[in-house]
Amino acid sequence: MLQKVLIANRGEIAVRVMRTCRELGIATVAVYSELDRHALHVRLADEAYALGGSTAAESYLNTEAILAIIERSGADAVHPGYGFFSENTDFARAITSRGVTFIGPPPEAIEVMGDKISSRLAAERAGVAGVPGRNETLQHADEVVDFGREFGWPVAIKAAYGGGGRGMKVVSGPDEAAAAFESAQREALSYFGRAECYVERYLTWPRHIEMQVLADTHGNTLWLGERDCSAQRRHQKLVEESPAANFPDAIRVAMGEAAVKVSRACGYVNAGTVEFLYQDDEFYFLEMNTRLQVEHPVTELVTGLDLVEWQLRIASGEALPFGQDDVRRDGHAIEIRINAEDPAGGRFVPSPGTITAFRQPAGPGVRLDAGYETGDTISQYYDNLIGKLIVWAPDRERARRRMLRAIEETTIEGVATTLPADTVILSSEDFVNGTHSTKWVEETLDFSGLTSPAVGGTSMSDGLVRRDVLAEVDGRRVTVALWLDDAGDDGLGKPTSTAAKPRRQHHAGVVGSGSGTVSVPMQGTIVKVSVEVGQSVNAGDTLVILEAMKMENAVGAEKSGVVTAIKVKPGDAVSAGDVVAVVE
Repeated sequence: MLQKVLIANRGEIAVRVMRTCRELGIATVAVYSELDRHALHVRLADEAYALGGSTAAESYLNTEAILAIIERSGADAVHPGYGFFSENTDFARAITSRGVTFIGPPPEAIEVMGDKISSRLAAERAGVAGVPGRNETLQHADEVVDFGREFGWPVAIKAAYGGGGRGMKVVSGPDEAAAAFESAQREALSYFGRAECYVERYLTWPRHIEMQVLADTHGNTLWLGERDCSAQRRHQKLVEESPAANFPDAIRVAMGEAAVKVSRACGYVNAGTVEFLYQDDEFYFLEMNTRLQVEHPVTELVTGLDLVEWQLRIASGEALPFGQDDVRRDGHAIEIRINAEDPAGGRFVPSPGTITAFRQPAGPGVRLDAGYETGDTISQYYDNLIGKLIVWAPDRERARRRMLRAIEETTIEGVATTLPADTVILSSEDFVNGTHSTKWVEETLDFSGLTSPAVGGTSMSDGLVRRDVLAEVDGRRVTVALWLDDAGDDGLGKPTSTAAKPRRQHHAGVVGSGSGTVSVPMQGTIVKVSVEVGQSVNAGDTLVILEAMKMENAVGAEKSGVVTAIKVKPGDAVSAGDVVAVVE
């Protein structure tokens, strides 16, 4: 068995890996950026070493710094988690060339499957059909236009060296191709360190079904079961479950066998996920993630297997002691991703900041994998995943109700989260019936009733702030909502509260109050200025593009007029409320 594992990652996945390592008696080594000096994964590790820098490029994507720490710490293995270097062939080779174990597939398998184009070709050679698309990287936006005219709109531009919805843009027509291509390249480079993209057909109402595989170095490759990840926004998953609802067993078996074929075709070893799109009783190979997935806990709960433990055991050379017929799947598991995003109005705006309170749920069948605690800060420079809430129950409906109960018990203050949106999703008739698709959240669900949280209260458009006050009525404890102005006045001129004023609420990509002074909704980095002084714009037109938490957000004009001032340039760091442009 391995002796000391360096986790080349941060947040909840680093914490997740550390916990299994500790149970197996394996020492852990954390690495951290300047911003993560006091992070939870640092606090839990046996040893921790500074990478320096703040951004991902300066820290968690700094190969030389990580290699130096491997040498200093004496780690005999590296677990990459997901994101960052988890699917980077050069990084895996740099690890293995030093005689250190890479807890994942061989670099050659990452090379084949990490490149989404070569993975499509490998799947075709294995007899598994993919979504119709081009098997070469895009050089110019005109190629997107040509593909759309040949196969029909919409089409999807996707990062060739990544997944998880990062670097993916849906193009509805030729006029959108150039901007979407440019944006996809920027996101892919920022998140995966590679800008290459390709194009494929975008299915009209598919479900996203993925198959968990496990393969050892002794020739055993198994499929453990599927996960339905169709509840998505911006092509990033919000809710995952296993097994998939309304999914024929014959399709399940065929998809599992296809996943094994794809895995064997690239010489895959360790835990991996083969992703498919499913529509009209047909499934298409989408890609293979050569790493542990964010949603792996739902598979763990229905199979009873610790996937991280088996990653470690396989990396140590152990053979799987069970076969395909021994895999058991019991009950139903659902996972929600708790992201630092404000879902008000369905906008899902990133919400970095400090968690001032975090009350975690408990009870039968409830699990929380979190990377933060009260007092921890969620930075604009990294992914916005706070944690994952997972439940298990004997059947899907009981699991759904258990999740709603667990969400109700969860309190996170200081940042906005996706928890209110998760409640809307889980309560929807479409989700209850299992008839939703990957486009359903953005095209069908109504989030208009969700409002933005504020420090100490919820703001109304008339300047009043909601304050929730505990009271007793005839001996019964109740919570009463009072609407006060932001100075703590009850409307009669009497101050009623000395609580801090709520932070100013702004949101990217939407038309606001009609002000000509345009400010950004959150801290981040300006990656593009789309207009120039003297240009006429309409309300809603994009003025600048802001990157925060590895997501691009369009900041639009709040009224029609002429741009009279641009106060930022690409590369500028901005804070929430900073003015970026003036329209008069």
